[in-house]
Amino acid sequence: MCGIVGVISGSPVNQLIYDALLLLQHRGQDAAGIVTMQGTKCFMHKARGMVRDVFRTRNMRALPGNVGLGQVRYPTAGNAWSEEEAQPFYVNAPFGIVLVHNGNLTNAHSLKKELFDVDRRHINTESDTEVLINVLAHELEQAARDLPLTPEAIFKAVGVVHQRLKGSYAVIALIAGHGLLAFRDPFGIRPLCFGEADSHQGSPGREVMVASESVALEGTGHKLVRDVAPGEAIFIDLQGRVHARQCAEHPSLNPCMFEFVYLARPDSVMDGVSVYQARLNMGETLAQRLISTMPPSEIDVVIPIPESSRPSAMQLAQKIGKPYREGFVKNRYVGRTFIMPGQGMRKKSVRQKLNAIASEFKGRNVLLVDDSIVRGTTSKEIVQMAREAGARKVYMASAAPPVRFPNVYGIDMPTKDELIAHNRSTEEIRQYIGADALIYQDVAAMKKVVGTLNPKLDGFEASCFDGVYITGDVSAADFEALAAQRRSQGEEEEGADERSRLALHNASEAG
Repeated sequence: MCGIVGVISGSPVNQLIYDALLLLQHRGQDAAGIVTMQGTKCFMHKARGMVRDVFRTRNMRALPGNVGLGQVRYPTAGNAWSEEEAQPFYVNAPFGIVLVHNGNLTNAHSLKKELFDVDRRHINTESDTEVLINVLAHELEQAARDLPLTPEAIFKAVGVVHQRLKGSYAVIALIAGHGLLAFRDPFGIRPLCFGEADSHQGSPGREVMVASESVALEGTGHKLVRDVAPGEAIFIDLQGRVHARQCAEHPSLNPCMFEFVYLARPDSVMDGVSVYQARLNMGETLAQRLISTMPPSEIDVVIPIPESSRPSAMQLAQKIGKPYREGFVKNRYVGRTFIMPGQGMRKKSVRQKLNAIASEFKGRNVLLVDDSIVRGTTSKEIVQMAREAGARKVYMASAAPPVRFPNVYGIDMPTKDELIAHNRSTEEIRQYIGADALIYQDVAAMKKVVGTLNPKLDGFEASCFDGVYITGDVSAADFEALAAQRRSQGEEEEGADERSRLALHNASEAG
């Protein structure tokens, strides 16, 4: 999961892209990058860290031009510690292409070999985004042998790209001297939308922005036009004209369910579905599940685990007729435990991130509502915190079903060994986290209540819940490869930590 944005305007776009990335910061906190184009020259700055830390005044001044794109990175493939794998990525031929990508290619390894053996292109990193940009560059070169480069040639190239790529991908690419290209995988797994506004600073013409979520458009003064359809490509020329074409043979709309559960901001609308309303609906069905499991009379108060679970918790509380109260205060300056490397660090960070309000727990039977339970480490700590705050009994409800299967489409849960629900019963999970009762959402009910918000949806990518991999190309060998990559990353992270500790020790000795 990453956040991506691209803009064509009649005025400088550096500040606009920066503002959009701030609105997408929840989608990635590991690294950030912006590239702008003036004439046919590209200017880029990217580094590890949050948007506000990566871009200083001097960096922003060095990003001139009226066209550009940006990304906030949440690493799910490649080396999370390598700054060279931060996006955007650049290739100089043909034309000069810069690209940002949200998703995960499930056939990146075979494509890398194919690029080297057949296309004569060299891949220098472990990032699937570098693979993707080289596939696109090769197909653009094949489709655009005669200049000038036309939208027809671009759409032809994207059609072949769809045939070669497997997995999930939402892509925005800047083609130097020509314009902005955006396209989405044929299943529509990862989100992408675009909107328009009048150019800033009194410049003539319309301004077009493409982004992962509608909140990035609305928060920067753009009006949402629509989502990019699965398999569709849109090309925005330098005059701001939008050209669109369906480039996939059999597209279908199956957005990632985890976007609605956890990843997206609640004020976004994705594929015609309000994320906030989806979470309210999940709370409604979770309440029905709870009522069939235990008497609501045993519950004194409903307390959400900040932040994503609040809408579901509110709706559940209303449905069962119990008070909704805030029992935890969140420290917003600690990173997500979901994306922190290593179980030990996640466990340690929970108490840095959340603090209990003892008066809301003391002597009460509390129902804690979380958006999902992935590894169980956080839930276990939170249940213990509730008990330490004086709760008489602690029940736990998850607005999402059990996460039982690895995800290969861009969410950081690739190995089954990390999933508390894999090959464990609800009772075994309850015992592990230490709750007096554990209630999970039902998979079919969740799909139904979210799906009713847009009848045009063909289904959902919900593999982490139901084990169905809709791209049809995922095998046991893929899971083994992902697990090996993850183990390797863990060793590199431990090595990086050790080097950091050694550097600090040497510095203190020198001082």
